[in-house]
Amino acid sequence: MTDLELDKDTRIRLALQIQRFMAEDLDVEIGNMDAEKLIEYLTSTLGAQFYNQGLKEAQALFARKSEEITYAVYELEVPEDPIR
Repeated sequence: MTDLELDKDTRIRLALQIQRFMAEDLDVEIGNMDAEKLIEYLTSTLGAQFYNQGLKEAQALFARKSEEITYAVYELEVPEDPIR
């Protein structure tokens, strides 16, 4: 996995959400630079875990869907007449 890169709009939105959370839930005021520093820290320390979890969930989804497709194809089989 390469380093997690967030686009500018996403970083701004996340920084605002962090600032709001810190102010409302923890009664701590932080500036935009502190919020962005926190985003950078969280993505570098937790990013791989979330990425890997997403891969595991995607793999499980593909396995389930593959099984469903296999079953659906099996249901399409036409019974053959036995040899008389």
